[in-house]
Amino acid sequence: MTTERPFGRALCAMITPFTPSGGLDPDGAGELAVRLVAEGCDGIVLNGTTGESPTTSDAEKAALVRAVRAAVGPDVPLLTGVGTADTRHTVELARAAEAAGADGLLVASPYYSRPPQAALEAYFLRVADATGLPVVVYDIPGRTGTRVEPATLRRLAEHPRIVAVKDCSYDLYAAGRLIAETPLAYYSGCEELNLPLYALGG
Repeated sequence: MTTERPFGRALCAMITPFTPSGGLDPDGAGELAVRLVAEGCDGIVLNGTTGESPTTSDAEKAALVRAVRAAVGPDVPLLTGVGTADTRHTVELARAAEAAGADGLLVASPYYSRPPQAALEAYFLRVADATGLPVVVYDIPGRTGTRVEPATLRRLAEHPRIVAVKDCSYDLYAAGRLIAETPLAYYSGCEELNLPLYALGG
């Protein structure tokens, strides 16, 4: 794992396959993950919004990580989404993800409650302190209602396990400054900004 590309360059936010009866399909998930890696993904993001995380149970989230880890082996980076509106719940999910074999945590801001920046900082630090896994801060104010401000990200970058940002802020100026001034790796979460963010060092 390098500072510049802690999880590789191209990560795929994977859907979560289900059976016709509505249950989790671990075999289908493993097959899909293997195919994505074969087609060029450096790593896989599980339990994100694309992966139906708002509607899957905690047990299903952990089972998905275990199934994909078994399918792709130990060398493919697996990130898993753990962000919720409740710090305690997020910490529980983070610990379960670590036990299930995840390599990193994708942590969105608490949604709906729109906490102030000091509370956001405390939330991310609490999650980062809860496990030994690296943390990717997911800055997506259009979904959560709260921007992770650049000053907050600068402070979070001082934590040894907060290593990256998945950026959906649409603020290329701030992203460029943070790429230049912090060790945070930047991953584009908005396809239309892939090229400009890459040009800035993301």
